[in-house]
Amino acid sequence: MNNNESIVARSPDPANIYCYTPALCVLPDGRIIALVDFGGPGVGKLPGEKYAPWKGFWHQGVVLISDDHGKTWRETGKFPFMHARPFTAGNSIYVLGHADDLMIMRSDDRGETWGRPVKLTNGEFWHQSACNVHYANGCVYLVMEKRTSFNIKAWYIGECSPILMRGSLHSDLTKAQNWEFSSSFSFRDVFPDGKYPDYFGIPFFEEKYPDASYPAPGRDCAPMGWLETNVVQILDKNHYWHDPSGKTYHLWMRAHTGGTGYACILKVKELGDKPGTGKMETFIETVPSGSKILFVPCPGGQMRFHVLYDEKSKLYWLLSTQATDSMTRAELLPPERYNLPNNERRRLQLHFSKNMIDWCFAGMVAVGPKSEKASRHYAAMAISGNDLLVLARSGDEKASSAHNGNLITFHTIINFRKLIY
Repeated sequence: MNNNESIVARSPDPANIYCYTPALCVLPDGRIIALVDFGGPGVGKLPGEKYAPWKGFWHQGVVLISDDHGKTWRETGKFPFMHARPFTAGNSIYVLGHADDLMIMRSDDRGETWGRPVKLTNGEFWHQSACNVHYANGCVYLVMEKRTSFNIKAWYIGECSPILMRGSLHSDLTKAQNWEFSSSFSFRDVFPDGKYPDYFGIPFFEEKYPDASYPAPGRDCAPMGWLETNVVQILDKNHYWHDPSGKTYHLWMRAHTGGTGYACILKVKELGDKPGTGKMETFIETVPSGSKILFVPCPGGQMRFHVLYDEKSKLYWLLSTQATDSMTRAELLPPERYNLPNNERRRLQLHFSKNMIDWCFAGMVAVGPKSEKASRHYAAMAISGNDLLVLARSGDEKASSAHNGNLITFHTIINFRKLIY
């Protein structure tokens, strides 16, 4: 793969300041807007506003701009929220994330200056990562995840509902009334009694809802759930899930099962008379037999992934983490290995598909150094002409852990469509 790597951001203190949540968008003139989220106990000492999701741990987002295809970058803003992504609508650029509540800010001068962040919700708890953005029907569509119950005592992704958000490209999207939110649907809503389908090895490790289980000392596994949701539209008229009315969207989510190779899916139907209008209702998808389908094959579906539809090739591109040793017994992992066997974060891979189910391997985007602390993962991507741009949450041997990296790296896959076979 024709790829080059450069460092966009580096932690000034890897033990206390971590590099999180890279995000990208490309303007029509080629300008690249990149976001980086710095998190950790040391972020509290950085200048500018911050957000603390819990005591002593801070987050601060930074906006970076490049006008030379990623060779150089300059900072144009900071913001006190996390898990943010940039997107365009009309003549504006927006940055949407959360600080418990949904937060958004806007630029009307191509990202040079930014308005004050404003809340889209009040007294709620949201989650997500900088996953994809979809445009259709004069609207922008993206997903944020709302926690709808508070029973889980461990990592709470079993109680997060992916909410499809729709906003008109011609509205002021810093105003909550200009967004439509889909109905909520959490993993626990599907499996309230904790009884899962057999013969699939799901969950991989014992579940002790509402607490975490411990496959090995110091290595916890939260109750099953989904998170970090992408939105896609099935456009192939020959596809079983194609909706000729154009009012159906599919949510593709990281599946937290303790294993690898699966994503979770839901579908959202617009109830208006025409696409882009009306309430949005969330359902479980079915297959031709009438059986419900929640888990689908997805290389790297155990970790945050990014899906991008390319109109020119009519293909979906998948940027995800490649696992190589998820069957190693948890108690035999090296001490510096982060969390569970399926949590390997060093190898960033690219696939393409015509239908979101059958994936073709396109190549390795990046592989981190041979260190248990190294990573190339949680990446975002955007198309710029014939090239695919990738921004990765990364780390080397100086990182605090593979999860808490010390770098944000930029990768250009030149003429990426030539990878199609």
